[in-house]
Amino acid sequence: MNGLTLKQLRYFEALARHAHFGRAAEACAISQPALSVQIKELETLLNTVLFERSSRHVQLTQFGVEFAGRVRAILQSVDELGEMARAAQGGLQGRLRIGVIPTIAPYLLPQLIGQLDRTFPDVDVQIRETVTPRLIQELAEGRIDTAIVALPVAEPWMTEIALFQEPMVLVRHESHRGRPCPDIDELRLMRLLLLEEGHCFRDQALSFCNFPTAVPREGLDGSSLSTLVQMVGAGIGVTLIPEMAIDVETRAAPVCIGRFATPQPTRTVGMVWRKSNPLAPQFDLLSKQVLAAAKVRLDTFNAKFSS
Repeated sequence: MNGLTLKQLRYFEALARHAHFGRAAEACAISQPALSVQIKELETLLNTVLFERSSRHVQLTQFGVEFAGRVRAILQSVDELGEMARAAQGGLQGRLRIGVIPTIAPYLLPQLIGQLDRTFPDVDVQIRETVTPRLIQELAEGRIDTAIVALPVAEPWMTEIALFQEPMVLVRHESHRGRPCPDIDELRLMRLLLLEEGHCFRDQALSFCNFPTAVPREGLDGSSLSTLVQMVGAGIGVTLIPEMAIDVETRAAPVCIGRFATPQPTRTVGMVWRKSNPLAPQFDLLSKQVLAAAKVRLDTFNAKFSS
C-alpha cells in the first residue's frame, strides 16, 4: 500500500488508546487538527472508516479493532529494531521507559533516579507510575521497556527477576504505642483500611490476613498509602504499609508502627520485561541499580528505626 507511514500508525495507535482526539494529540505532541488530518488521510488510504465519531466519544469500528492489533505489533517490532541498535552499542543509553507501581514509586525513585543520573548520564529516564495490570498491558504493547513491581506476575512472555524481600508493617493510632502488635486473629477483628482494588498491595494484605479477595468489605478503600495512614491518624482503623514507606508516610500523622512476629508478612519486589526485548542485558545492569537504591533506602530507614 503506497503512502502509509509509521507516523500515521503511531497517531492511529494513540487515538485508539486514548479514545479522545485531544488527549491523543497531546500524547503525540501535535495539534488536534493536525491529528485529525492524519487520521482522515489514513482512512482514505485504507478506503475504510477506522473510528466512529460523535460529539461525546471516539471508538474503533470493527475493522479498526482488528487493524489496531496489527498496528501495535508493527510498532513494537519497529521499536525493537531501535532497541537492537542500542543494545549493540553496549551499556545503558538513550530513552529508558520504566514503569513503577504506586506503593514503590514515591519511596524508591528519588534514590534510583539520582543514582542512574550519576552512573548512566546518557540515559533519558521516563517514568510511568500506575497499577500492575496497566503496567503489564503497557509492557505487552511496547509502551514501556521494563517495570518495577511486586512479584510474581507469571506471564509466559515476560522475564521476571526478584530483587529483594520487603516486610509489611502495621500502622496504628499513636495511642497504641507500646502495645504488642496484634496477631492475625486479632487483626481480623480490627477495621483494616486497604488500597482500592487494582493495587497488588491490597491483595497481599488480604492474603496475609486470610481474607478472601472477592468478598466485599466494609471500610475505607484508599487510592494511596498516604490517605490510609492519615485515616489511621484520625482514629478510623489500622492499615499495612511496606517498610520503605514508613518514614515518608508516618512523619505527618499521629501514628505508630508495629512489626509482626515471625513469620513476618513480606512482598517480593522485582523487575519484569518482555523476553523479546533486545535490551535484556542492559536491564540486568538496571536491576543492580534498583537493588542498590533499595538497599540504601532500607538501610537508612532501619538505622533511624532502631536508634
